[in-house]
Amino acid sequence: MLRLEAVNSGYGRAQVLRDLSLEVQAGEILCLLGRNGAGKTTTMQTIMGLLPLMSGRISLDGEDIGSLPAHEVPRRGIGYIPQGRRLFAGLTVAQNLEVGLMTRGSGREVLEEVLELFPRLRERMGQKAQTLSGGEQQMLATARALCLRPKALLLDEPTEGLQPSMIEAIRQVIVKLRADGVAILLVEQRVDAVLSVADRVAFIENGRNGEILSAEALRADHSIVDRYVGV
Repeated sequence: MLRLEAVNSGYGRAQVLRDLSLEVQAGEILCLLGRNGAGKTTTMQTIMGLLPLMSGRISLDGEDIGSLPAHEVPRRGIGYIPQGRRLFAGLTVAQNLEVGLMTRGSGREVLEEVLELFPRLRERMGQKAQTLSGGEQQMLATARALCLRPKALLLDEPTEGLQPSMIEAIRQVIVKLRADGVAILLVEQRVDAVLSVADRVAFIENGRNGEILSAEALRADHSIVDRYVGV
């Protein structure tokens, strides 16, 4: 289980998150929804140690990870797929995946499991990441994160700019990971896509907690979504 307790964080003196608390259970998809600038990406970066905690606590399965340096957080079992993918563009598909495998000492069997989820990548192992299509790059970013065999997975706008077939492929992988017991924190602007896959939705507004509701409740009453993300 991934837990944030009264987390305060930001960029230098510019505080963004204010006493934010979240909990993502194993085998659950929690979607973080809010307007642009609400603090969604800041939340992800704070969990990953890319931004320092001002105060509060972040834990994974009870272990305090909030004070760890950024390179140690993935080693504890948190995979991160940032907005924009952040691949090693000049490295091949195989080399990008090797980076993921090295992080937690995963072996060949993990690579095979990942390639079964993304068979298209198997055909492109020798190809440089920068030459892949946008959808293939998203597959590679996801596959690299899965090479960690993560306990928790953070996805920031995973379907941005993708065609419908690629979006469906990513969705199927996310659903399988939930079935395998991975705790998934998802940031996604496509509200309809969120409500079709999420178990719960947590709203964030100006870096603070909004309501946390079941996706089923939001499907029944869409006005709550409009209140938090409408223009």
